Amino acid sequence: MTFPILPEQASKIATQTDNLCWGLVSISAAVCLIVFVPMIYFLFKYRNGHPADRSPSNLPQTRIEIAWTILPLLIFMCFYVWGAKAYFNIERPPPGAMEINVIGKQWMWKVQHPEGNREIDELHVPVGRIVKLTMTSQDVIHDFFLPAFRTKQDVVPGRYTTEWFQADKIGTYHLFCSEYCGTSHSHMEGRVIVLSQADYQAWLTEGQPGTTLAESGERLFRELGCSGCHLGQSVIRAPPLQGLFGKPVPLNDGTVVIADEGYIRDSILLPAKQITGGYTNDMPSFAGRVSEDELLELIAYIKTLGSQSP
Repeated sequence: MTFPILPEQASKIATQTDNLCWGLVSISAAVCLIVFVPMIYFLFKYRNGHPADRSPSNLPQTRIEIAWTILPLLIFMCFYVWGAKAYFNIERPPPGAMEINVIGKQWMWKVQHPEGNREIDELHVPVGRIVKLTMTSQDVIHDFFLPAFRTKQDVVPGRYTTEWFQADKIGTYHLFCSEYCGTSHSHMEGRVIVLSQADYQAWLTEGQPGTTLAESGERLFRELGCSGCHLGQSVIRAPPLQGLFGKPVPLNDGTVVIADEGYIRDSILLPAKQITGGYTNDMPSFAGRVSEDELLELIAYIKTLGSQSP
């Protein structure tokens, strides 16, 4: 039986993170040796009563001061750059990623695939594909932690956070909540199941419901009456949504925001927060009327509303 120091590496990020970790451990150990080994040696050599030459030594003190200031600074600045590059790599999902929604709830993980498949405490993904998770919480702060991929991100109520990974090995890996979230926090765990491309497509087909996430969002969009204001030749003057997602939106206060998932969420729940330039706040709030699952369905539908400029 073996006892590995670190979890299995199942992604490139895991390798990069472990290399940085071992680099920091090595430089810390080297600094400790440089400082503490001479210190212990001098404690014995110059202890009280021990015969030693205590006459002042003629050393180039200025050059020594400059050397032990500049050299450690350069070394640790290299580690700073290394760590900063790794951080930005982790925090910036690459383009073209497969998008999956995750909702944290005491005490489970609810997963929504674009094709309409839904999971509880499991996440099926294809090997070699970049996966971007858009996450929110239904109650308290959680944390989506994948040890084998060395990725973790807080899942916060009232906002969306993102996390991405690319699994390099087929297999089953642990999924944990690493933020204390209540009595049964330790039971809030699951599995990430990495399949081959063919097996993943077969899994999607076997479990796929009648409608995709965007189709469910379109149905809800019309049931809530949103289409009467935001699509076609509506009587009420409201901002059109065709081609809106990902575009800059000028606001009445003179600022400009990007129409991402967070902006659309706030526009549904808090319509008075960011009013589009040239419009008045006539939209009612849907807070308490739509669930987190339904919000993600609506956002998935709005993303599909054409590519023309709004």
